[in-house]
Amino acid sequence: MNGIGYIEWIVGGLVLIGVVFSFLSAVGLIRFPDVYTRAHAVSKSANLGVLCILLGTFLYFLIEDGYFSIRLLLGIFFVFLTSPVVAHLLNRAAYRSGVAMAEDSVRDDLKEYLERDERV
Repeated sequence: MNGIGYIEWIVGGLVLIGVVFSFLSAVGLIRFPDVYTRAHAVSKSANLGVLCILLGTFLYFLIEDGYFSIRLLLGIFFVFLTSPVVAHLLNRAAYRSGVAMAEDSVRDDLKEYLERDERV
């Protein structure tokens, strides 16, 4: 087949979507006011960006070369599994360490929970 086939368009689209989400993650890291919103931006969009790039790579090697990469599948699985957990634990550690929330924050659900937990 001469030119770019449909699989290259799909892979290119997935990689481009991954790059856009990774870029938005970097913008969120710079622009948001406190550690909690920054961690939220980075964990959600960077996770989705990396997953799209890895999925595009996996599909390219699977369809073009017939190579089933278990390493890419494991990479997709572990990024999908660990990124939200790490973001949650970092935010929880920051909160328990006393890192202040942004001034324009509206809710603090964890405060009531921790106060109730300390009384018991």
